[in-house]
Amino acid sequence: MNTFAMKNWEESIVSGTEGAPRVAYAHATFAYSGLIEGESIIDYLLYYTGEGYDGGGTTSPGLERIEGSVDGRKGSFVIKHETGFDAQGITSAFTVVEGSGTGELAGITGTGTTTGVLGEPTMSYTLEYAL
Repeated sequence: MNTFAMKNWEESIVSGTEGAPRVAYAHATFAYSGLIEGESIIDYLLYYTGEGYDGGGTTSPGLERIEGSVDGRKGSFVIKHETGFDAQGITSAFTVVEGSGTGELAGITGTGTTTGVLGEPTMSYTLEYAL
């Protein structure tokens, strides 16, 4: 099973106020297991729709640098997320940033998804890649 867990999450409001439409910045650290073994650092620019709206249909961009291994090949790479979140959970579609692979992951390309339920200790991911 491919999963990851949040190790750290720091968030601050950039514009707007709590309970109203606002933009926030988040910096987080994740630990991966499964096809990807390692840790990552991600930065999100989040949009919250405000009180009375569930967030459905909106997405927020993020860039994540993963360091470790993919299928036993060691190195690092960057993925670009479009993440949506609402009362039911979190979903993301991502693409490996071209040219970002290092070490044995140099030249990696691919796409994937993440899904999870708010408050759960781990989320699942998929990764289809080529080297």
